[in-house]
Amino acid sequence: MASSVSTGEKFVPDEDNFLQRHVAFFDRNKDGIVYPAETFQGFRAIGCGYLLSGFASLFINMGLSRQTRPGKGFSFSFPIEVKNIQLAKHGSDSGVYDKDGRFVASKFDEIFAKHAKTHHDALTNEELKQLLNANKEPNDRKGWIAGYTEWKILYFLCKDKNGLLHKETVKAAYDGSLFEQLEKQRAFKKHP
Repeated sequence: MASSVSTGEKFVPDEDNFLQRHVAFFDRNKDGIVYPAETFQGFRAIGCGYLLSGFASLFINMGLSRQTRPGKGFSFSFPIEVKNIQLAKHGSDSGVYDKDGRFVASKFDEIFAKHAKTHHDALTNEELKQLLNANKEPNDRKGWIAGYTEWKILYFLCKDKNGLLHKETVKAAYDGSLFEQLEKQRAFKKHP
């Protein structure tokens, strides 16, 4: 696995580490560290309201900061180190990210093979609920809440007019490219 690099002040995520690429969008100043204000700005950039963006910035940074900073003391600024994001991978998930943050295509395809019954390449809200229930691990409330929150925000932001969450959209969320697309769409709507 290639390592992440910091060129001068700019952090560049490992190309093979989809989880780093996913999180790097929220590193608004590209220094390799995501602070709550950056998480807030990232959520606003993809179209979330103030309340959801504020909640997300606290929930995410407070929940992940310590795990991504091994050997470092507690920090009230709740920084997330992008290069170590795989250390904060939660349970009760789909397994699409492996322990090193890499994308596991077979696990991704399994989501749709097992749960996309109405349309082979999209999930309905009900199918998403079934996926979340299938991913629940016993005694893993934190992982279940994290997974539920991630998927429900994705569904809320990206479902189509028929209430379908498409496979290509979900893959783009995993590799982080979806966030850039949403930010560009939102900017275009503001300034066509």
